Amino acid sequence: MKIAMIGTGYVGLVSGVCFSDFGHDVICVDKDPKKIAQLEKGIAPIYEPGLEDLMAKNVAAGRLSFTLDLAKAVDGADAVFIAVGTPTRRGDGHADLTFVMAAAEEIASALTGYAVVVTKSTVPVGTNRQVKNVIEKANPALEFDVASNPEFLREGAAIDDFMRPDRVVVGVESDRAAEVMNDIYRPLYLREFPIMSTDLESAEMIKYAANAFLATKITFINEIAALCERVGADVKMVSKGMGLDGRIGSKFLHAGPGYGGSCFPKDTQALARMGQDHSSPMQLTETVIKVNDEVKRRMVDKVVDICGGSVNGKVIAVLGVTFKPNTDDMRDSPSLTIVPSLVGNGAKVRVVDPQGKREGEALLPGVSWLEDAYEAAQDADAVVLMTEWNEFRALDLERMAKRMTSPVMADLRNIYNPKDAERAGFTAYVSIGREGYGI
Repeated sequence: MKIAMIGTGYVGLVSGVCFSDFGHDVICVDKDPKKIAQLEKGIAPIYEPGLEDLMAKNVAAGRLSFTLDLAKAVDGADAVFIAVGTPTRRGDGHADLTFVMAAAEEIASALTGYAVVVTKSTVPVGTNRQVKNVIEKANPALEFDVASNPEFLREGAAIDDFMRPDRVVVGVESDRAAEVMNDIYRPLYLREFPIMSTDLESAEMIKYAANAFLATKITFINEIAALCERVGADVKMVSKGMGLDGRIGSKFLHAGPGYGGSCFPKDTQALARMGQDHSSPMQLTETVIKVNDEVKRRMVDKVVDICGGSVNGKVIAVLGVTFKPNTDDMRDSPSLTIVPSLVGNGAKVRVVDPQGKREGEALLPGVSWLEDAYEAAQDADAVVLMTEWNEFRALDLERMAKRMTSPVMADLRNIYNPKDAERAGFTAYVSIGREGYGI
């Protein structure tokens, strides 16, 4: 199969590379000359473990290429995937479909024969029908179908998620389109991964419903964590006890500083807005959004409290600023709330993150970037563990405490045991939903 992938952001690039590894001929298109030049040199514009190696393998095999020329990419394509950004529109919470509709118009002008135009971007219900109308209006004689094929990729594990998915969802309206999509995903059929065929609207809704539910689980356990701190319970034990119930499951029940990233904040906002527009308010999702914002702000209070009620003039080492480990993505990361608040209250913040500097330098002005956690802890008044990178999971706590002016820790990912921190010489320790000491 010949596939054109419009957009080389996170979803487009990972999907395009993985489709080429299935054996398809894939051309990835982008309007950014710098990005295409990078890709042609074998450099991915995003950090995702294993992505550059898989790119190199399929470029060498002649199955994967990159171009600025959309018309060249879609010429003779069996399927054209739209994988452009759908950011939250300022002011009203809607998903901004500007790039999706612009891509649809360009595809309509460039296609010369039948193809399935597949929306891979996360889009509100009804968008695929809008895409169909745009293409029909731009090129009335064109023979084509539309399909909805939402992605369910976790940043940091995207390749494995694509190759071994929990499910693939495909929304189609014709047997011909279904056949094309079946051929594209045939390697997964052969390995018996579940592939679900639906109507367009259900496929679009599945993505939003899934992300809103996972965001709800995260937010729920963060609220439980706050109550645990008041009543003396341990949220890690509570999470484990809940997760052993097969009806609930353990995933996404880890207390922390709030969800962030490219999907949950944007998709919950869009779902809430859809509900408002269709007179069916998503009251639970709206509350999840509100509570998640409050969780992030509550983390600032934790750090201030452990610093004696003020961070003014204090040196604070922040370990991790990306929204999760194994990615360089800073979108809606809790750090974008917490770190500016600390800086604004007079703290001198040092940041260590294996991949966060590329985006973080522009997003977090007024901080110092260091390469090593122990260097950041030298003469520091507090250390704040914000992202659970592997590099921060097995720190020598005694070595770190000895370097600090005031050995106190705010562990916002519950990585360490309070007793271990105390034995290592930390005079105060707080985490999420567990009893601390020294405050």
